[in-house]
Amino acid sequence: MANKPGSIDDEKVSCTICRKEIPLTEAVIPEAADYMAHFCGLECYDQWKKKSDRAAKQAGTPKNNR
Repeated sequence: MANKPGSIDDEKVSCTICRKEIPLTEAVIPEAADYMAHFCGLECYDQWKKKSDRAAKQAGTPKNNR
């Protein structure tokens, strides 16, 4: 069965870290406080997580352990 143009299988998003275009169906999508972040893989997710943990620590806010 062929995908119809504009179907969810064709939808692409940009990785939050490296900006690589990836299919939405393959994106790692953790929900953050006020937005959704998309990642092309675990390396970019780990990089984002470390950066957000450092920012929270510097701001003195409790770490979100989701």
